[in-house]
Amino acid sequence: MPQAPLPEFSSSVKLKYVKLGYQYLVNHFLSLLLIPIMAVIAVELLRMGPEEILNVWNSLHFDLVQVLCSSFFVIFISTVYFMSKPRTVYLVDYSCYKPPVTCRVPFATFMEHSRLILKDKPKSVEFQMRILERSGLGEETCLPPAIHYIPPTPTMEEARSEAQMVIFTAMDDLFKKTGLMPKDIDILIVNCSLFSPTPSLSAMVINKYKLRSNIKSFNLSGMGCSAGLISVDLARDLLQVHPNSNAIIVSTEIITPNYYKGNERAMLLPNCLFRMGSAAILMSNRRSDRWRAKYKLCHLVRTHRGADDKSYYCVYEQEDKEGNIGINLSKDLMAIAGEALKANITTIGPLVLPASEQLLFLTSLIGRKIFNPKWKPYIPDFKLAFEHFCIHAGGRAVIDELQKNLQLSGEHVEASRMTLHRFGNTSSSSLWYELSYIEAKGRMRRGDRVWQIAFGSGFKCNSAVWKCNRTIKTTNDGPWSDCIDRYPVFIPEVVKL
Repeated sequence: MPQAPLPEFSSSVKLKYVKLGYQYLVNHFLSLLLIPIMAVIAVELLRMGPEEILNVWNSLHFDLVQVLCSSFFVIFISTVYFMSKPRTVYLVDYSCYKPPVTCRVPFATFMEHSRLILKDKPKSVEFQMRILERSGLGEETCLPPAIHYIPPTPTMEEARSEAQMVIFTAMDDLFKKTGLMPKDIDILIVNCSLFSPTPSLSAMVINKYKLRSNIKSFNLSGMGCSAGLISVDLARDLLQVHPNSNAIIVSTEIITPNYYKGNERAMLLPNCLFRMGSAAILMSNRRSDRWRAKYKLCHLVRTHRGADDKSYYCVYEQEDKEGNIGINLSKDLMAIAGEALKANITTIGPLVLPASEQLLFLTSLIGRKIFNPKWKPYIPDFKLAFEHFCIHAGGRAVIDELQKNLQLSGEHVEASRMTLHRFGNTSSSSLWYELSYIEAKGRMRRGDRVWQIAFGSGFKCNSAVWKCNRTIKTTNDGPWSDCIDRYPVFIPEVVKL
């Protein structure tokens, strides 16, 4: 049989090295320009004898008044610069809640409960089964105890019980990791989108740990899965005006009161995807925390598309025809998320991309505006700006879409896919489970840059950029401690139930 011709690799290899050479030339332009100048100066100095150099130095006349004025000016400018420079904000450490095995919901259990709860609605049961088969979730995701009852008991008491379980466990673990005492907390921010009792969840934390009476506490609700990064943004702003302070952020979503018992398909989706989880994060602006902190916050960009009606209504809490409350997820959700991501990238790109990528993007933009609008837009290579990506594990379609649009490899989205598989969509805390996965795999090195991307109702796209402060060693604790050796796992397109 005639053998098929081998593909021509030489042209692609040459193109690769041309691109690498271009990137190096643009990114190091100033260095390449200064090196020859410095070399010429050094050669000239070597050619001159000691006496000639001494004569040149003696020929220079310094006026004492000019020297003092110049020194004062330099000191004044330096003082203004350092006083106006934003305080560096560190992520000292964080902790993710690990649900007990008694809360696990294997596929068989979930479908059995669905059949019993929706026994008069077989089409809804079949729809949930199809969603679960393609969801990317595994057999070990967890739901709170109230949802395990038949029928579920979404009472206020059960919801508070879940909140206490996930929040206090995460905070206790954080205190143990960091050695922080409750009295040392200066700022407390709790975000939970759908459960907003009175007193608030932040008040519940203050009561539990007997925090100081002058603590600055905030409770964010209704801000969706991107609320975790909104809390980080709020903490950063507060740490700019309150020196030598600690800030605790608690990100969670309480599942108990939000289980939908109706028949609307668009409102049944959250039942299949959302699972219990929580994360507690310690941020600080103290210089003494610089050496022990895991990360330094570099950038945080928020994009809000709420002015557009489609974006506003694409994730909407409402009642169905029978009066059952649930979250309606629009069919246009992925398209709207893509537009929000595009707007967010436009803002964050110039802050993080190397000069070579910015130049190519600018050239492409000018070419499309002036010469031919049909030119394919240049997609910047964000892999040159970041070593790690934490994409909100909102669902398989979300991860697929971002991997395609950002041209990422399977390894870049591994943390997101494995988090979705092991823990499900834990809402605003999912980004921290993903970061924990990367650390548990021993991949986080000093100087590595991490890009966290989250989407939320409204519609919002928020992203944060962190720089690793020190190489992080793998530990025996954390949410992945008992299963990290099994991951990554192969996730089929469809799991037949």
